[in-house]
Amino acid sequence: MDLDLRKLRYFVAVADHRHFGRAAERLHIAQPVLSRQIRAFEQELGCALFLRTTRSVELTAAGRKLHEEARGLTASVEAALRRVRDADRGVRRLAIAFSPGLHVSEAIVAFTARHADLEVDLVPSRWWEGDAPLRDGRAHVGYLRGPFDTAGLRVIPVGREPRVACVPVTHRLARRAELLSADLEGEPVLDARRRRTSSVEEKFELIAAGHGVALVPLSVARSYPRPDLVHVPVTDAPPVETCLAVPEGGCEGPVADFVEVATTVLRQRAAAHIPRPACEHPGAP
Repeated sequence: MDLDLRKLRYFVAVADHRHFGRAAERLHIAQPVLSRQIRAFEQELGCALFLRTTRSVELTAAGRKLHEEARGLTASVEAALRRVRDADRGVRRLAIAFSPGLHVSEAIVAFTARHADLEVDLVPSRWWEGDAPLRDGRAHVGYLRGPFDTAGLRVIPVGREPRVACVPVTHRLARRAELLSADLEGEPVLDARRRRTSSVEEKFELIAAGHGVALVPLSVARSYPRPDLVHVPVTDAPPVETCLAVPEGGCEGPVADFVEVATTVLRQRAAAHIPRPACEHPGAP
């Protein structure tokens, strides 16, 4: 069969949102149209992609596998089309991926002071993606958290940050100044193995609703503050490494210039932002 990229894009939207109505809104089409397109796609593939009930939409085993494959495929196609349009317009562009909670703006300001003629794109690397934007062509360089597969990449360490337990404000551990990993034993921990979420916001919404706790980098907790959540330092949890990453052979020209500038700026920023160890409650100074 010939792959219909439009139907594949529709599938990804439903898989990301787990909801036909929200996916239709994002795609700017009517929900019945989206439902018909997904059913036609399933018929073409010869397998069900979703388990539908009146209350939820979940991926089948085939749907989960297609979701993994489709994200990279659609991103690669979109990135290739953007490069074609840029070539036609004579546009020079630098695309920078970044992990949730990491702030790359200071490095961009320093870089664009030298390269005012370049257009800079920012590519959010979602919770589970890691280095994917570098491998599928969406980004030239990434400001990322480890660990991820470094094969074929040049990786420059930038800093490290502690991890904190994110719990509901009413949780039994919420008033503790600090924790050990043993304190979380028996708690349902929301991670990629137990329940993959499509965004940090979804993960924190589930925690606030009492569906579990999460061990997250401190910068993530601080970047998404909520009055109904608390983050408590876990003193024996290994820190999270942050780095710049570039595909091997791709660190030249503007990319090399950005890496040079960003390495200095981000290392200085990491050294200056030494987190306090105390438990941070909503509204704390």
